[in-house]
Amino acid sequence: MTSILAEPWFYWALGIAIGFPVALVLLTEIHNALRRRNSFLAGPVHVLRNYILPLGALLILLVGAMQISGETTPVRIVATVFGVVVLVLLLSGLSATLFQGAPEGTWRKRIPSIFLDVARFALIAIGAGLILAYIWGANVGGLFTALGVSSIVLGLALQNSVGQIISGLLVLFEQPFQLGDWIQTPSAKGRVIEVNWRATHIDTGGGTQIIPNSVLAAASFTNFSRPPGAHSLSVTTVFSVDDPPDDVCGMLNRVAVALPQLRPGATPKSVRSGSLQYTTDIPLRSPADDFAARSRFLSWVWYAARREGLHLDEAEDEFGTPDRMQRSVRIIAPTLRLNQSDQEDLLAHARLIRFGTDEYLQVAGQVPKRMTFIVNGRVKLVATDDDGGAIPIRTLEAGEFLGQTTLTREPVTAAAYALEEVTVLQVDREHIEELVARKPMLLQEIGRAIEERRASLRRALAAAEK
Repeated sequence: MTSILAEPWFYWALGIAIGFPVALVLLTEIHNALRRRNSFLAGPVHVLRNYILPLGALLILLVGAMQISGETTPVRIVATVFGVVVLVLLLSGLSATLFQGAPEGTWRKRIPSIFLDVARFALIAIGAGLILAYIWGANVGGLFTALGVSSIVLGLALQNSVGQIISGLLVLFEQPFQLGDWIQTPSAKGRVIEVNWRATHIDTGGGTQIIPNSVLAAASFTNFSRPPGAHSLSVTTVFSVDDPPDDVCGMLNRVAVALPQLRPGATPKSVRSGSLQYTTDIPLRSPADDFAARSRFLSWVWYAARREGLHLDEAEDEFGTPDRMQRSVRIIAPTLRLNQSDQEDLLAHARLIRFGTDEYLQVAGQVPKRMTFIVNGRVKLVATDDDGGAIPIRTLEAGEFLGQTTLTREPVTAAAYALEEVTVLQVDREHIEELVARKPMLLQEIGRAIEERRASLRRALAAAEK
């Protein structure tokens, strides 16, 4: 027994027999805990438990317990594999601790991936050199010298290309834009969808524009996404010199306020920017809404200008011709119980106008000053829930009407918007009052319509709450 304790291999073997299982169990528990927390350190601990610990124990067993010389080939092979795995652990551990878990906005999060690749290559080269020098006894000094001289020669030969790459890397390191940002360069405008060490990919809506980072480093460009919540769309329109500027600006602002792309809490502003030009600044939620907002704004302005008697692009509105007015009155005649004399009398008090797709004909809470009769197209009645969502009630078609509470001076309880281009005939309150005074049955029908609309609203709200 005394002779065994005196043997140098005994304590190495005892240490492996006790320390290896204990370390294995401890690392297993640590790895499971890190994996449950989705920690980036779970990977390095996995490498440490499954590879480095067994290889280290094997190496100690060969050299310490079995007294095998480190100059033998089996020991050198095990030591080489151990050194390679340690190198892998260092690379993954540094990446996990310094960069993968870096907070947003720090230099560790902004550092380009190419810099990490270069650092990894340098560590691999140094590690491989140490393994060759200390385990296999190779002379690596000459190799590193040759590599250094070759790098200098190659750098001088490719200095222009390398300069472009470096300038592109500086753009990446500064990060004046990120994925998802909207930028405008001298050659493209769109959303950044990919950034690598060589080029930036921009989705222009009509394809992907690939711009070398060196070009971006040498040019100026605009980032519409910074600062966040500050993007506005500027739209220029032209009106007649006879149109009152205040009326034009008021109409443009009303149309812009109704846009669904308008940033919540923001207010559009219209100013006269020239003798005939007006500029409307519309705050948007994102540059991605530019195209849809511009298209819808210009479409709605076309209809709104004609309804308010303004001359967009100096054009005259010739829609309400006598023939079209007479056909429209004939369409709504059954609804108002009009005879031929009533129809002719209504022509002097009615107005034929149009609304564009998705444009609101009435807003919940307003008190209508006139009744609106649908001549052509479809209109959707909707209510608003507590969260601001739209609850559909019913669809109105030709011959039906809106604004029936104009007689009772009560606010409407539902909003209405056009599902397509809608033509309506509007009749002022005074003439409707004259009609119902002569036609008691018409008054009863309007009263019944008010109650039916209210009942439909209650049913829709009750169904939405379920």
